[in-house]
Amino acid sequence: MKARVKSAMSRAKCAAIGAAVGAAVGGLVSRNAASTGGALGGLAGATLADVRSDPDGLFAALRSDEADEVDADAAAE
Repeated sequence: MKARVKSAMSRAKCAAIGAAVGAAVGGLVSRNAASTGGALGGLAGATLADVRSDPDGLFAALRSDEADEVDADAAAE
């Protein structure tokens, strides 16, 4: 349960940051563009959080293998 809450909070944080950035950029153009930019930024942030959290996803090669090293050390003992 704790992992699900942590994942949801991470996704919400990324969505909020994306919405803020999108609204700021859109706000430079107009009020309507600010709301549209916020919506698109929130969607992009949530999507990015989902892609990052997938263990076999796009960024799997960029993650550190610390967990694998700990498991290998525990198995060796």
